[in-house]
Amino acid sequence: MRVVIPLPAADFDPTEVSVPWSILRAEGYEVVFSTPRGQPARADVRMLDGRGLLFWAPVLRARREARGLHDEMIRSPEFLSPLPWSQLAQLKADGLILAGGHAPGMKPYLESPEVQGLALRFFSERRPVAAICHGVVVLARAVDSDTGRSVLFGRRSTCLTRPMEMSAWSMTALWLGRYYRTYTQTVEEEVCAAQGEGDPGGPPLFSRGPFALFRDGPAVTNRGYTVRDGQYLSARWPGDTYAFSRDFVEMLEDRR
Repeated sequence: MRVVIPLPAADFDPTEVSVPWSILRAEGYEVVFSTPRGQPARADVRMLDGRGLLFWAPVLRARREARGLHDEMIRSPEFLSPLPWSQLAQLKADGLILAGGHAPGMKPYLESPEVQGLALRFFSERRPVAAICHGVVVLARAVDSDTGRSVLFGRRSTCLTRPMEMSAWSMTALWLGRYYRTYTQTVEEEVCAAQGEGDPGGPPLFSRGPFALFRDGPAVTNRGYTVRDGQYLSARWPGDTYAFSRDFVEMLEDRR
């Protein structure tokens, strides 16, 4: 089975891409990467080396294991030979992962008609779709031309929560400015608007999940938090990535 992971040219989150890649590969899945022009993508360097994060680096930087997986991933044949976004419309795959990142280089990916179109196709074909952090913004903006609504309308979801986004921004704004604020509107605000109000008296469509103090890992996936709605899976931040990857593999196995 094949899983596609679209990426921007630069600034993707290394944890949110390398951990799913590693777990999918270990489970025998083929991973196909796709970038704007078919050139290898570059991760957000600050998440790798902690540059400019100062005393917050131990909290905000990618963990050592994820950095090692990133270094392994960027040497893999599939990462070095991505498809251009222009070929996504013809690509045949069984699953889609939309990873996140918050630095300015993410904007072309979050605003890409090609990537949004791919998401629309996967939802219409009821194929597994998983989005984490800012990756959920792609789905919020993937609007069905027939209904005029996002594919998230009426669906349960999570994403980078407003408290998480604003906390990271407030911790670093003095010297990094808007580095952690990709847009004026928070990710949570945009996602909630795309979901609609849901059924009156029913459970809320959006969930922030439990307070996230520690990241998950290979042996502590219970720390991670995900929300599943049918063939759609979502998670909040790099600290959910192992649980996110595990749950996505389960979705793919259900489809198999």
